[in-house]
This record gives sequence, structure tokens and C-alpha cells, in this order.
Amino acid sequence: MYKKLLTAGALSFSLLSPVAMAMDATFAKNGVTVNGAGDDAVWQEAQWHPLEHLMVGSMPSKEDFSGRFKLAWDEGKLYLLVEIVDDILIDTHPDPKDKYWDDDCLEVFIDEDASGGNHQYSYNAFAYHIALDGNAADFGDENDGNGVVLLNDHVESEWHRDKSSPYTITWEVAIDIYDDSFSTAKPGEPLSLEEGKIMGFMLAYCDNDGSPEREHFVGSHEITPVNGDKNLGFIDASVFGKITLVK
Repeated sequence: MYKKLLTAGALSFSLLSPVAMAMDATFAKNGVTVNGAGDDAVWQEAQWHPLEHLMVGSMPSKEDFSGRFKLAWDEGKLYLLVEIVDDILIDTHPDPKDKYWDDDCLEVFIDEDASGGNHQYSYNAFAYHIALDGNAADFGDENDGNGVVLLNDHVESEWHRDKSSPYTITWEVAIDIYDDSFSTAKPGEPLSLEEGKIMGFMLAYCDNDGSPEREHFVGSHEITPVNGDKNLGFIDASVFGKITLVK
């Protein structure tokens, strides 16, 4: 199960996160073409970061799953280059709003103003679950009935898998950045990004090799557990790290 959905008052948010790990996103002066090739000039400059912190399940072997990523930006978008080794790819839920976390998917957490706090049923922050078929799902707010919404117009992604072992997946993502005034009824325009901007950020991967529920959930940042639970990113942006847009 994804985990029992919690109300805003169920957690003491100030205790959830250790010192947030800081990362830089590299400026892409020539932009990024999202084609799953990872051949844009900025990716030669940007730094690799590992996906190595377990949040759900057991820690997979490197043959089962391993991942790393880079960050870039321009005035219009935040970009990710993700390399993943996943021995078995699973997408068993045709409905993109149904138990998407139990399929293999990339999860990108964005808190535009790095303010932290509850975002489970609000747009204070976003938890984009990007499926293998490209759909991007998150929980909506009370105006969406607190149900799952697709935010596909926020996210462009494409991935390709090598034909030889270890069959590395190269996954490129471009994300429009919205602030907490966003709503599905009145989305407004994405923000223009500037050098020095700090945002809350975390990346994770849901891995399933054929079980009814996901077997591993591995992310970019260490999370301090609450009652033994580290699966807190979809509820509270205070567990995110921070990224700075640099030139």
C-alpha cells in the first residue's frame, strides 16, 4: 500500500527532516532537448547525484535497481537527466490515477519557494509521479475532491533503454515551475526562473519487479523517520532537500 493517508495534523513537521542537503542546478544556456539521449552540452557540466536513500521496502541490489541524476535549468524550466538500472520494468495499472506508486515510476518533488510544510492535499508543493507512459500524477486539493489529478502539461519526459547489459535507462525530464497559487481551475502561468533561486527538491524511484505492491522506494535525500516511517515526501515538503539555480 502507498500508506495510510494522513491529515495535516498527524505529524510534527518541524521534526521530519535532518539538515537539508543542498544541490546546485546548472544553467543550460542552450536549453535542453528532451529526447532521452542526454546529449545536451549542459549535461557535460552538471554533477551526478546518487539515488541511494531507502524510504520503503528493502534496499535493492545494484543489479535490481540503481540510479543517479543531474539537474539543470533555464528561464523556463527545471531539467533532470536520470540514469537508472532496473532489471524488470513494471506498469500494470492502465488507469494512470490508480495505484501508480505500485508501478515503476520516477517521483519528482518540487517546493517552489522552499517553504516546507504539508502539501498532501494542496499545491504548496508538488509530487509528480512520472509513469513509464509519461503520465504525471499527484494528489489535488479540496477543489479537486482531494483526488488524484494528472498534471501532464507541467511535465515533458522521454526515456530510452540501452540494448545491452546492464540495459541502462536514460530518462530526461523538463518541468514547468508553479507556485502555491496554482489550481487546476485557474492554473496561471509557470514562473520565470532566475539565478540564485532556491527551491525545495527531492527525487525518488518506485521499483516493482512483479509484486502486488512496490518493493523498493529509493530517493535522493535521507529522511528522519516518524514512528519508523520514511515515506513522508508526498505529505510534507519539509523533508525535501534544497537546490540553488546557479550560472
